[in-house]
Amino acid sequence: MAQLDVQQKLSILADAAKYDASCASSGTSKRGSAGSKAIGSTEGMGICHAYAPDGRCISLLKILLTNSCIFDCHYCINRRSSNVRRARFTAREVADLTMAFYKRNYIEGLFLSSGIIRSSDYTMEQIVEAARLLREEQDFRGYIHLKTIPDADPDLVRQAGLYADRVSINVELPTAGGLKRLAPEKSGTRIEGAMRDMRHAIDDGDDARRRYRSAPRFAPAGQSTQMIVGADAATDGDIVRRASALYGRFNLRRVYYSAFSPIPQPSVVLPLRRPPLLREHRLYQSDWLMRFYAYSPDEVAAAADARTGMLPLDIDPKLAWALKFRDRFPVDVNRAPREMLLRVPGLGVKAVDAILAIRRWRRLRLADIARLTVSVKKCRPFLIAEDWRPVALADRADLRPLVAPRAEQLELFAA
Repeated sequence: MAQLDVQQKLSILADAAKYDASCASSGTSKRGSAGSKAIGSTEGMGICHAYAPDGRCISLLKILLTNSCIFDCHYCINRRSSNVRRARFTAREVADLTMAFYKRNYIEGLFLSSGIIRSSDYTMEQIVEAARLLREEQDFRGYIHLKTIPDADPDLVRQAGLYADRVSINVELPTAGGLKRLAPEKSGTRIEGAMRDMRHAIDDGDDARRRYRSAPRFAPAGQSTQMIVGADAATDGDIVRRASALYGRFNLRRVYYSAFSPIPQPSVVLPLRRPPLLREHRLYQSDWLMRFYAYSPDEVAAAADARTGMLPLDIDPKLAWALKFRDRFPVDVNRAPREMLLRVPGLGVKAVDAILAIRRWRRLRLADIARLTVSVKKCRPFLIAEDWRPVALADRADLRPLVAPRAEQLELFAA
């Protein structure tokens, strides 16, 4: 590793970081460098390669400090027994590389994770040192997201929160049984303990900021986590309930889902095939239903197949739930409460808020609904308007083919 130059290290460690999905840069406080000698901002945009949840196109330098690791998790390409080329950055190299990329307008911020070398405490020290160099020596005010290590000393993890905009601690797998089988050296109890400590530290930091304006910001973008989907036998229902529990107990900003991808020289305990990428997409849609549409985890899980526990891949979870509970529909858009309007397939949060505002002044017709959604065909069987009642559609046994999106073959060279 000592013979590699920075460019070779970057090639290895940027590629090794691609399996981590939790690198959006939204949710932090606005911070700039105008009128000072500092460098960076959390508001600007560089050359963009990804979209944050708030819609901004962003780009982060996404790297590992090292892809060497003392753990031997079966699903990880960087595990101890994996035959991959290893590399390691120093904390100084990470800081200098981030500044060089930022000054060239290539990136907006840094996402830094790492394999475990020597010990959890030593690795966490190096991660914190890289962030410290950026903040204190180079006065970098751009976005920093640090992956913290659950087994590290809690004081080191708290230091990470002083320098980072967001911190994350991966729960790795949805179930305790899956973690024990595929990552026996990791402890679910320690992972959740670290997440609990981080939540308390964030709450304490927020309280201090309310009391004292001079109090330092502590992880203003909160904490997130990531689960690997498809490496174990967890069903979509298991994953949805686990995600809901994590949101409630640790006040997470996001739970990210990463579809298991087969790796070179895989362990014999891993599945031979990757799960459909569409499964990951359906789980993100389910996550959205719980966070913004007031669905309970049991309601989302009820949309899954009763036999397999898996969400359908051909339709979204909201439509699957509506088709399964036809007795709740149709909903009168001129009289129904907000929570029921949010359950109408094809109506988003903005459309529902617009309906509530408009109906204070007049009754809505189907043409009004069509102006608020791109999918009025999907809505029609599930709602009642001033001039519309789904008499013929409401009781049809073959409703699903009528409202499900039509499968189309994409063209490689379509205009």
